[in-house]
Amino acid sequence: MLLAAILATVFATSQGRLVEMTFPEEAGVKSMQVVWNDKRIPVVHNGDKWETVVGIDLDTKPGDHPATVEVTSADGKVERRPITFRVDEVKFPTTKLKVDDQYVNPSPANQQRAARETKELQQIYSKITPEILWTKPFATPVAGETKGSNFGHRRVFNGQPRAPHSGSDLKAATGTPIHATNRGRVVMAKNLFYSGNTVVIDHGLGIYTIYAHLSRIDVKPAQVVDVNEVIGLAGATGRVTGPHLHWGTRIQGALVDPFSLLSIE
Repeated sequence: MLLAAILATVFATSQGRLVEMTFPEEAGVKSMQVVWNDKRIPVVHNGDKWETVVGIDLDTKPGDHPATVEVTSADGKVERRPITFRVDEVKFPTTKLKVDDQYVNPSPANQQRAARETKELQQIYSKITPEILWTKPFATPVAGETKGSNFGHRRVFNGQPRAPHSGSDLKAATGTPIHATNRGRVVMAKNLFYSGNTVVIDHGLGIYTIYAHLSRIDVKPAQVVDVNEVIGLAGATGRVTGPHLHWGTRIQGALVDPFSLLSIE
């Protein structure tokens, strides 16, 4: 059987985390992919193994979720084997914040702008580059900052509930250099209504990192950056209560804690 070498069938994780999947080398295999949550995620041949990363959205229901590993042999035959993502629940607190009223009750023009920008970002996150662009390991984007805050918090702005916080906030005074967390290709570098000056980097396999509220952007779309390369300076643009870096991650569209990237080996 082609899938005899795939030993793990249950992958334990939790809401808002990633799953790193590794399968051993196997003779006669041409390609592999994981089919999960209406997505087809490439599994890349790397040295003597096959590997990929799957994102588990912070709103994924706790419990067992079925998925499939599809293995295509050199003669074109496809074999499918069920696997399971076992998702543990995470308790996300509620955070109340006071911001400029224009970001809570935006004008019609700003509502239209924000809707266009949301659509643009969704189109970016929906694309899965079928190769690994990153090198190992991943790094935090602010020198000396090893932890962040507020990921997944249910936010209330000026008394009005809003969507969960999609990234982690890192301490960074205005002008602090912001570094790419890993090698990748810049797919967005511009000012957005809510997140201010924003950079988005594609690291491959559907992994994107987001750097928001910058005071200055130092990269351009299509530019390839290396791990720890400076991509801009921290600031307080967009919907903020003060200077900091919003560092986010989307993995195949799923909202994932960016600090889980540091676990990739």
